[in-house]
Amino acid sequence: MSVAGGLVTGIERALKLRIRALQIFTKNASRWKAGPLGDEHAAAFRAAWEASGLHPVAAHGSYLINLASPDRELRAKSIEAYADELLRAEALGIRWLVTHPGAHMGSGERTGCARIAESLDHARALAPAPSVLTLLETVAGQGTTIGRRFEELAHIKSRVAHPDLVGVCFDTCHVHAAGYDLVTERGCAATFEEFDAVLGLESLRLFHMNDSKNERGSRVDRHEHLGRGHLGPEPFARILRDARFRNTPKLLETPKGKDGVVMDRKNLAFLRRLAGEAERGAGADAPRGVGAS
Repeated sequence: MSVAGGLVTGIERALKLRIRALQIFTKNASRWKAGPLGDEHAAAFRAAWEASGLHPVAAHGSYLINLASPDRELRAKSIEAYADELLRAEALGIRWLVTHPGAHMGSGERTGCARIAESLDHARALAPAPSVLTLLETVAGQGTTIGRRFEELAHIKSRVAHPDLVGVCFDTCHVHAAGYDLVTERGCAATFEEFDAVLGLESLRLFHMNDSKNERGSRVDRHEHLGRGHLGPEPFARILRDARFRNTPKLLETPKGKDGVVMDRKNLAFLRRLAGEAERGAGADAPRGVGAS
């Protein structure tokens, strides 16, 4: 949800949509610098969050950050910006900071993964933020971006000093565009089996529930409204029916359009309908909680 007008407005907008999970930017995602958060603003956000009943609230890091950059100046700038994101999340009581791993810019995937791990450690040295988990987001694989394959995320996680502070955000559009099969029942099962074998399902802390404008393996990151893209309804129904993900928060990052509230309501209704069908079929093992971002 947008936080235009102040962080508390994100909570207010979320409540109007009757959601239970929320994702926000804690500062302008298209700018390097932001004014200090301030104790008063942080306290107001915490109070509004506590009163709202929302659980959880996640933050998404700036799109400018590239922790894999071979350019030392850009990487140093990215590390500083990421440290600031950690401090802001810590001050707000936000436990999960979703992060695009970065792009190696031609230096190779293994070198890029090593740089990301080193950069994450450097940022933690600047801003320990012990209660904030970095959630590395799966990516579509455009250009030289890292995180298209589960093995790349596992390589990063294995190299950081504190792997317990690193998890994964599973974006359905990105995973599909990266080439994994979520559409067929057998392919979807195999994808999650592979994720479990490489990273462990316990590291999957958050879903981004997005359909895709492009076909599987396109490596193009273009989100679509749920059920209207190349994924269709079945992958989302399977995730909602899967008892392993019953308590894993699921967030929308679908296009906002001219009136984002209208489309948010339609996408939420789509998920709630599928969740209701899953609940009728699963009883006590029913899924819990969907949200918007």
